[in-house]
Amino acid sequence: MNILLIGYGKMGRAIEAQALSRGHQIAGIIDPSRPEVQLGQFGPHNADVAIEFTHPDAAFANVQACLRQGLPVVCGSTGWLHHFPEAKALAQEKSGALFYASNYSVGVNLFFHFNEYVAAKMHQFGGYDVQVREIHHVHKVDQPSGTALTVAEGIMRHYPEKKKWRNDTAESAEELAIISERLAETVGTHVVTYTSPVDVLELKHEALSREGFAHGAVLAAEWLPGKQGVFGMKDLLGL
Repeated sequence: MNILLIGYGKMGRAIEAQALSRGHQIAGIIDPSRPEVQLGQFGPHNADVAIEFTHPDAAFANVQACLRQGLPVVCGSTGWLHHFPEAKALAQEKSGALFYASNYSVGVNLFFHFNEYVAAKMHQFGGYDVQVREIHHVHKVDQPSGTALTVAEGIMRHYPEKKKWRNDTAESAEELAIISERLAETVGTHVVTYTSPVDVLELKHEALSREGFAHGAVLAAEWLPGKQGVFGMKDLLGL
């Protein structure tokens, strides 16, 4: 399979290594460090799928370009989801394929699954307030992380009294606190804490390297070609 890489930072390089180890070819690399290579040069004639990990300000334009050029696209950039309805509409208009996940780690997506189960049970029995904490490296631009927002959305589906999230300590019972920390080269840690007057329960995922994210992105790229629509990790993992 010929994979176009859009973005060649730490994640892009990790994805390249995973893709090559699984027998794929790199059709091209789109990155400001390689200005001679442009996204418009690629389409179904020379690439099977694109994997996009860039910046919140660039991601939507890259996704649009791929869909318009007939390229299935796997996107892992966060911070652009206010444009997601437009991306979905374009995928439908072009009979294209878009795969989006806030996090491509298989372990994290199981964490999402268990997070909703635990939230439902904790709310059912009552007496617990809940908070989300996320810790990432100091280079991460967006906060809260896309993963933390997915976790928060899962909790709020089962805690209807939580009307919105707040990227700080909660100021009212209607707010779900998401505490963001940026620490050295931390890959990514997410913790959901339930607190009652008598005990504390935590659900935690800690990434030890970027390889898990890269592996999941390549799995998505292998799965997506030939499909039409908008997909995510639940589709890939059958959750």
